[in-house]
Amino acid sequence: EIIGKGREAFCCVCARRMLQRVLSSAVPAGRAPVVAVAKRFYTTERSYGNLKDSDRIFTNLYGEEDFGLKGAIKRGDWDKTKEIIGKGRDWIISEMKASGLRGRGGAGFPSGLKWSFMPKVSDGRPHYLVINADEGEPGTCKDREIMRHDPHKLIEGCLIAGFAMGAHTTYIYIRGEFVQEARHLQIAIDQATEAGLLGNDACGTGFKHNIYIHKGAGAYICGEETALIESLEGKPGKPRLKPPFPANIGVFGCPTTVTNVETVAVAPTILRRGPSWFASLGRKNNSGTKLFCISGHVNKPCTVEEEMSIPLRELLERHCGGVRGGWDNLLGVIPGGSSVPVLPKSICDNVLMDFDALRDVKSGLGTAAVIVMDKSTDMIAAIARLSKFYKHESCGQCTPCREGSPWLSSVMDRMVVGDAKLEEIDMLEEISYQIEGHTICALGDAAAWPVQGLIRHFRPLLEERIRKRQAGLI
Repeated sequence: EIIGKGREAFCCVCARRMLQRVLSSAVPAGRAPVVAVAKRFYTTERSYGNLKDSDRIFTNLYGEEDFGLKGAIKRGDWDKTKEIIGKGRDWIISEMKASGLRGRGGAGFPSGLKWSFMPKVSDGRPHYLVINADEGEPGTCKDREIMRHDPHKLIEGCLIAGFAMGAHTTYIYIRGEFVQEARHLQIAIDQATEAGLLGNDACGTGFKHNIYIHKGAGAYICGEETALIESLEGKPGKPRLKPPFPANIGVFGCPTTVTNVETVAVAPTILRRGPSWFASLGRKNNSGTKLFCISGHVNKPCTVEEEMSIPLRELLERHCGGVRGGWDNLLGVIPGGSSVPVLPKSICDNVLMDFDALRDVKSGLGTAAVIVMDKSTDMIAAIARLSKFYKHESCGQCTPCREGSPWLSSVMDRMVVGDAKLEEIDMLEEISYQIEGHTICALGDAAAWPVQGLIRHFRPLLEERIRKRQAGLI
C-alpha cells in the first residue's frame, strides 16, 4: 500500500513531488529477485553488469594506447564511415532510434528522436551541431577521458551526426580548464582533415563538414543548452525561454542540435555493430553501455564503462574495491552528479544504475557521476556545500533561483551547526519546492534536489543536530 498523496511523475527536465516508499518483499527460493519501488515492480530476469571487453566502446579510456589517428584506426574507428554516410540521413536516424540510446549528458532524452527534430529541408539557413563538452557537473569526469584518450571517436561521431542533421559545421564547446583535452581534440581534428576524413569531401562522400573548438570560461550554467548557445554567440551565458527550441532557432538564429560528448562518441560504433547489439545491453528503455565516474569513499576511485542497469553495489565492489571500511560503512550515495538527490544505504543495497530505476527512488542517473560517502561524512555539511555551489553558479535571471538559492544556502549553513528550529526543516523543504519547476532552466531544480534528498532520507540527522544545539551539546 502506498501511503500519502501522489503527485506528478518525473519528466526529463524537472521532477514534481511524488510520495513513494520502497517496499520490501521476501524472495522465494528459485525465483528471480524482484525490486519493488512505489507502484512499479522490476523483475531481474537476468543479471546486468560485468561487461565483456568485446562490448566495450571506449577501448582507450585509460590512455594506454595512441590517441592519434593511427591508434584510432587500429582500434576500429573510421571503419566503414563512408558506407554509413552513404546509407543516408533517414537510415542513420532510424538506426539511432532503434538502438534506444538516451542522452548521456543528464536528461536522458532519446537521442535518435532528438536528431530527427532538425529540419529535413533547408530554408536557406545553415544547420549546426554543437557538442556540449563543458562537463561542469561536480563529480563528473567522463567526457574529458574521451577527449583526452579517444578523441577520434568524438570526431567521427560529429561527422556522422552532422550528416544526419544536415549540419556542415560542428562547434565543440569545451571547458576552458580542459587544456590537454582541447589540445588532443585539435590534433585529432587536424589529423582527420589532413587525411580527408573531414573537410570539403569528408571521407570521399562529397559531404562538407568542418569542426571548430570553442573554449568556455567555466560557468556551470553554460552546461544548459541555450545558455551554451548564448555563450557561443559571445553573449552572457543565460538560458533562453523555449519555445523556440534550438532545432528551429539555435546558434546564430539557425537550426541547431546541442548534444553531449559521450552521446555522439558512441554513435559510430552503434551504427557499425547494429542497434540490436546496443539495445541488448541493459534493461528496456535503458539500453547500452555507460561511462560511470565513481569518486569519494571507495578504495579505488575510477571512471569505467559498464552495462546500463548494473546494480550500484556491484558497480562499486567490482570496479572500485568496495566502500572504504566495507559496505556496512556506507552512509549514502549521490548516483548521478551533485544535482540529483542523495540515496541512503537502504536503497543503495538493491538499486539499479539506470534512468528508470533511479527515477523511481526519487533520484536520477544524471551524468552517472557516483559520489560515495561513508559514515565519516557529515551529510548535512556535504549538502550545504552543494547549496553554496548552486548559489554561486545561479545566473540570476529567474527570481526563484536568484533569491531561493541563497536562502537555501543560508539555512543549510545554520543547519550544519544546528542553529535552527525544528519547524525550519519544513520551511527549508517548502523553499526548495518553490524553486523547483519555476525557472527557465533546470539549475533551480539542481539547487533544490540535494536539499530535498537530505530531508527525505536524513531528517532524523537534522533534528538531532538541532536538539543538540538547543541542549548546549554543540
